[in-house]
Amino acid sequence: MSSAATPLDREEYVEQAHLFRTLRERMQQNMAVQELLLSIKEEVLATTRLPMAMDYLAAELKLHGIMASAMARLGHYFTAFQTFVVAEAENERGKFDLAVALKILEREANFRATGATPQGVFVFQFECLCRNRLGYDRGLDAVAADPIFDAAWKDWIPTVRRQVGIVDFADLIYVRSERYLLDRTRQGLPLENEGKPALFGEREGRIAWANRRKDPLLLFAALHRQLGYPAVPRLDPLDKAAEIIPTLLRRMERLEVRMKLLEEEQRGGIDLSKIPGPPRDETEGPQ
Repeated sequence: MSSAATPLDREEYVEQAHLFRTLRERMQQNMAVQELLLSIKEEVLATTRLPMAMDYLAAELKLHGIMASAMARLGHYFTAFQTFVVAEAENERGKFDLAVALKILEREANFRATGATPQGVFVFQFECLCRNRLGYDRGLDAVAADPIFDAAWKDWIPTVRRQVGIVDFADLIYVRSERYLLDRTRQGLPLENEGKPALFGEREGRIAWANRRKDPLLLFAALHRQLGYPAVPRLDPLDKAAEIIPTLLRRMERLEVRMKLLEEEQRGGIDLSKIPGPPRDETEGPQ
């Protein structure tokens, strides 16, 4: 079993973001993913460890048709959350699209490349689980394994797993924020989590307090606006404009046929001899 991932250098995250973006864009060309990986590998910075990881991913795809198992074995390079997202996209029984999964991985890699914080990473990953209905049990286990989180975070995330759906998510953030400590101290009230460090800052706590008893999506949107946390990508709606003209043409052809049949019927009946019959089998003899 591979060792746990450690935070990577910035250039690794930059190249990961390039891989996930380019792979998603070129998948629309109906090429095999393993071929795309080998092609994109030539573009990736050779001084990073990503080209070796891509070779392993391509080999696993060729043998087993999935990437998640290879990413799990490369636990020193890919995080458990990255592996979880890809595994959910490759699950044939699920409805999670691989294009969305690659968008998520791209956006998270860009966030890490620009200096991600544990607060931002947790909110982003938790919102991914919520919006895509990926499940909290295995999902939060994968989140807790992220190397960006210290012991205090790893102790708190299982608490979120137990209380999500029972306790308001905004309250979960607020009571572990610096804003909560300031409010309780100012009011002279005892702390409910005395001895436990604040995981979120004063601003996160204030935003969480303002969004209590509201839809969690409003909390996520406020954190995006106020603190610049990355928004979770969603599947783009299908553009049906390209299908409109061919559909209209087919309908016009059917209308023309019906109009001709009606005209012939009004003239005295339909000449069935003009309607072609089924194709005759050439192997059969003359009738």
